[in-house]
Amino acid sequence: MAGPDILALDFDGVVCDGLREYFQTAWRAYSEVFEPGAGVPPEGLAERFYPLRPVVETGWEMPLVLYGLMSGVADGDILDRWAELVPQLLAQAGVEPATIGKAVDGVRDRWIQTDVEDWLSYQRFYPGVIDRLQQAIAAGVELVIVSTKEGRFIQQLLAKSGVVLPGNGPLGPEPIHRILGKEVKRPKYETLRQIKAVQPGANLWFVEDRVNALQAVQAQPDLGDVGLFLADWGYNTAADRAIPLRGHSMNATPASKIHLITLAQFFGPFEKWVSVDPSNVA
Repeated sequence: MAGPDILALDFDGVVCDGLREYFQTAWRAYSEVFEPGAGVPPEGLAERFYPLRPVVETGWEMPLVLYGLMSGVADGDILDRWAELVPQLLAQAGVEPATIGKAVDGVRDRWIQTDVEDWLSYQRFYPGVIDRLQQAIAAGVELVIVSTKEGRFIQQLLAKSGVVLPGNGPLGPEPIHRILGKEVKRPKYETLRQIKAVQPGANLWFVEDRVNALQAVQAQPDLGDVGLFLADWGYNTAADRAIPLRGHSMNATPASKIHLITLAQFFGPFEKWVSVDPSNVA
């Protein structure tokens, strides 16, 4: 499996660790919806929230996780039974997802409007990732960010760290062509399809921390030659990371399968990203 000509990366959970921002936003929204005037979060609540972030599929669920913790639900139950607990917690609190979602959006919008620099400061890059991006750029690999985060914020965060996505490749002359965020309003697999359409012969790899997003790509017959990688340092659970370990098919091509990748592998040469061990592909 040859290395990539184009490397597409999810942002949050692969390049950027936004857990501190997620917690702050979730707590402020929780304080509006579930416990008005709650004030300062209890000591240790953030540290309990961080490992539970992978259960969240949509932003409105974040304050509900806090509501569960504050209501006495065990951390392990949230991690193992979240889908079952969601309707129970909503009924117990007497709130609708739309109400929580509106609070989350409002908190974040006000924070950004009043002090965008403070909001940006709550997000950090995973150690060593920026250097790896610079190495890939220097080696001539085209980098593309494929994310549900707004592109303008991704651009600001990358610029602050000195990363400029070069515009001299086949994807277009402007850096923004390489940051495909929330504003594109399409599934990630469709974004990858459009990238392939621009340069059909290019070898395209995609690194993502949510296994369902990778499975959605895997389900597209015309994207069967895209290299798919699950970042084990991102927002995923042990159960998510087990999916690549148990789904191996001897008839599968390496490019059509999901490969579990560690941060150490990510820092290494591309040929080390794909293990010949059957346990590393799904």
